[in-house]
Amino acid sequence: MSTPTIDFSGRTLLLTGANGSIGRAIARLFHALGANCALTDLDTDGLSAFAAGLDPAGTRTLVLRQDATSQPDAEAAARRTAERFGRIDHVVTSAGLYRERYVKDMDAEHWRRSLAVNLDGVFYTCRAAVPFLADGGAIVNIASMAGHRGSLAHADYAAAKGGVLTFSRSLALELAPRIRVNAVSPGLIEGPMVQHLMDARGPELLAQTPLRRLGTPDEVARVVAFLCSDWAAFVTGETVHVNGGLYVAS
Repeated sequence: MSTPTIDFSGRTLLLTGANGSIGRAIARLFHALGANCALTDLDTDGLSAFAAGLDPAGTRTLVLRQDATSQPDAEAAARRTAERFGRIDHVVTSAGLYRERYVKDMDAEHWRRSLAVNLDGVFYTCRAAVPFLADGGAIVNIASMAGHRGSLAHADYAAAKGGVLTFSRSLALELAPRIRVNAVSPGLIEGPMVQHLMDARGPELLAQTPLRRLGTPDEVARVVAFLCSDWAAFVTGETVHVNGGLYVAS
């Protein structure tokens, strides 16, 4: 008897923030599992180079510029993805902005920009994709451990990610039973986003993490793929933590 595997052949992924560390890992995995991949980011030069290495023939990838704060960009991305591949099966919102600033030093523009990228962008992308989502499709929003426990000097980011969590649960209620919606909350994951934090508090944070290491983008991507797959067909409105136990141990 053969071991069942996840197979996304004939399915289409719309992925925002695709040029980030976690975004690239998600794109690589979904492509390897057979999916068509519509990849969006502000950095289309970097993303185009990545996509060319992933799919030299360009038959299963589409690169699009998308500013997460732009409603028209979200609508165009969803429409062009459906035009190219015929449908959307999976939406993963991975675009994010993570900057350090204490509330006492935070001006209104800093606050608004963070919520626009980290929360408004999720809303714009999900709303735009819904009319094109095939029955049995799945949305996975990338949240953060910060959205559960807060984050020193990142109140704007934590507030936005907390909003992503409750938005995802609410959307799961609205779209059931046709579409499933879940969230993934990464903790400390290897990549540029956490480098400043690790430089400042690395040994302390690793000591607090039961698994005693950083996570990898690939480990996040595998959880996302599971939640989009038929293996998670009875899972909706949930959040999966990927943080080596740091959240429960804190």
